[in-house]
Amino acid sequence: MAHHGVLFLDELPEFPRSALEALREPLETGHITISRAARRAEFPACFQLVAAMNPCPCGYLGSTQRACRCTPDQIARYQGRLSGPFLDRIDLHVSVAAVPAGELLQTPAGESTQQVRARCLAAHERALARQGKPNQALAGADLDAHTRLDETALKFLNTAAARLGWSARGTHRTLKVARTIADLAGATCTSLEHVAEALQYRPALQPHG
Repeated sequence: MAHHGVLFLDELPEFPRSALEALREPLETGHITISRAARRAEFPACFQLVAAMNPCPCGYLGSTQRACRCTPDQIARYQGRLSGPFLDRIDLHVSVAAVPAGELLQTPAGESTQQVRARCLAAHERALARQGKPNQALAGADLDAHTRLDETALKFLNTAAARLGWSARGTHRTLKVARTIADLAGATCTSLEHVAEALQYRPALQPHG
């Protein structure tokens, strides 16, 4: 039902692990294969996954407003419900701290949705004009050719991937994010600053499983 749309999963670790693992195929290929007894069917499933989760069972790990009540084992079990291969297929990992009520109410208005939409559409058009497809669809030789990674950025990415233990998939996904950041900035080449920003969206340590 989320084909060509957004699939939003709240409280991500509360979903059955088998259901989350089943998302690995459509996140990678854009379709899902269902096998039952002697029958097999394939359905289109090209969607954008957006998910939210607390950092721990009580929700206050790292909070400056309330103390976390969870033990290290409870936190590890909670976060360990998400496997490394599943998390590897999520391009942007963003931690959002709780904002005190006073600060929340006094925060000035940011960019409008229309402004953000216009900037994103412009970046999307740059990608289509350059390569005939969005950045997320790049693979193989196309990825190397169209990311236009400069020498300093390439060296930085290789060093980061080795130190953080990224898989090839994780490295390629970071490169696509960096290319998108460059497109948002209107840059022709993907430079060190774009790779460095993309690096911040991928966690160094991931659960095993």
